[in-house]
Amino acid sequence: MFVQVIKGHTGDPAGLRRQFERWGTDLRPGAVGFLGSTVGIADDGTFIALARFTDAAAAAQNSGLPEQGAWWEATARLVDGEASFRESSDTSLLFDGGSDTAGFVQVMEGTVSDRDKVEAFETPEMMERLRTARPDLLGGQRVWFEDGTYLDAAYFASEADARRGEQSTDFAEPAAAYSELFGETTFLDLRDPLTI
Repeated sequence: MFVQVIKGHTGDPAGLRRQFERWGTDLRPGAVGFLGSTVGIADDGTFIALARFTDAAAAAQNSGLPEQGAWWEATARLVDGEASFRESSDTSLLFDGGSDTAGFVQVMEGTVSDRDKVEAFETPEMMERLRTARPDLLGGQRVWFEDGTYLDAAYFASEADARRGEQSTDFAEPAAAYSELFGETTFLDLRDPLTI
């Protein structure tokens, strides 16, 4: 799987959402190798889009389509300044991955000092323990970038479910260990995610 991440800020959240919805109806049918995407706009106008493709070649071919260029030109008018673009094929899924039925998505970004330790910690047994302790967590996706940064997207049925789950003590000790492994993390809450 290959993932493109677009991030920026908008002063017109409703207009930007309509533009992404238009991509879903008008461009998705002809998109090359497109697997799906999650788009969201946080309360402060920060937006993020995670677009999944079969591979880098398919993503590049799709980006080269004239209709894709025209769509982005119109979309860019709704973005304050320049949007950032990152991409990677170094990805993994939590449980069954993202969920099209999620009512709340939390995006976490940061840098880890020792990726091997992180992955050694995430044993199948630990992931099963997480699934049992946090039934509110539907699944997720992690993307690693060449500069050592990562992005995690966690999918929940609702924000209320996620906040209740955060208060659970059933996974408190591993959660503390996670925090140490991941260090400083920024959070972006997407309260009305759009799946395409």
